[in-house]
Amino acid sequence: MSKFDSIRPFYDAEVNTAIKQIIDDPMLDAIMNFAFPNDRTEHWKDLMLHTHSLRDFQINFIYPALKKVLEKSSDGLTIGGFECLKPNTAYLFISNHRDIILDTSLLNAALYENGLVMTTSAIGDNLIRQPFLHVLSKLNRNFAIRRGLTGRALFESSQLVSEFIRKSLLKENRSVWTAQKEGRTKDGNDSTHKGVLKMLTLSEEGKNPFDLFEKIQLVPVSISYEYDPTDVLKMPELMAKAREEKYVKSENEDFLNLLRGILGTKKRIHIQVNGFLDEEIKKINASEINLGEKLTDLAGLIDQKIWAGYRLWPSNYISHDLLNGTSTYRENYTEEEKNAFVKRLEEKVDAKNDFLVKNFLAMYANPVDNQLKSKG
Repeated sequence: MSKFDSIRPFYDAEVNTAIKQIIDDPMLDAIMNFAFPNDRTEHWKDLMLHTHSLRDFQINFIYPALKKVLEKSSDGLTIGGFECLKPNTAYLFISNHRDIILDTSLLNAALYENGLVMTTSAIGDNLIRQPFLHVLSKLNRNFAIRRGLTGRALFESSQLVSEFIRKSLLKENRSVWTAQKEGRTKDGNDSTHKGVLKMLTLSEEGKNPFDLFEKIQLVPVSISYEYDPTDVLKMPELMAKAREEKYVKSENEDFLNLLRGILGTKKRIHIQVNGFLDEEIKKINASEINLGEKLTDLAGLIDQKIWAGYRLWPSNYISHDLLNGTSTYRENYTEEEKNAFVKRLEEKVDAKNDFLVKNFLAMYANPVDNQLKSKG
């Protein structure tokens, strides 16, 4: 038994047994028919039943399925900054978070295509309670973050996750992905939660927990979708927040978000690796301030990098102009692009509901304001 059994992905020795648990599941059949429409069921099942490692499962099944998703629901993926990463090197990727599954899957596809170490990736356990999804996530090298905890249980869970991440990075040479805050950004206003950074330091055994960040290589990553496939699904939570009400998810909401994210229209997608923070981290760590202030400074630094690296699309500039009643960014989009975006807005949001319209636009406009902040 391992102390990490409750959260870790499968070991390679467990992969084949896990595959046998889901091989006849209708959901797997649907995924494979989508990813391999010209392949006979018997053929992909035979290949899968002869799979004995996480890497083989990811490369032979997850990667082709992702390429099919991009083909069917996007205008393609572009990347930048990956040339600064070294092969056989583990990185802690901290990124903004838009989509439940695609953010990490797209990053791993880019890492794989560039001969780099793929990640073990954090996922909320609320998303994988369905047995099939639980097994599939562990086959895709996800580790679970327990949600809804408080007090001592929250601390112990955070410490376990911190130790798992440390082991992955420093002992197993395995890259790790985590979002900059718990859950996806609902309003497009990306910000790094200091609590995520504090959680990471819980495994540091020395007198100064911030020393951890000098031992690892932290890389901020920006992920941007021209169209957010789950934009309208985020509206109810924003409405509840505006009313200062507690938002309660519907029974199948997470699964619906997952499906919409995979199959919904995205247009263009860009992932930007924003370099390293080695020198900045050393400077923060050497300063005469307490841990909380150091974490605040690091969170702000990560924000600046993510904002600056965010690829702004016509949808962002159009929304900013519509929201503010200006034509400031008129040169960044065509009339055709504006009409298409307005049509999308009208199809998804009741034009008479001023709150929904403003928040839908703000979701796309906030990255424009944040990039301005990153420039001073």
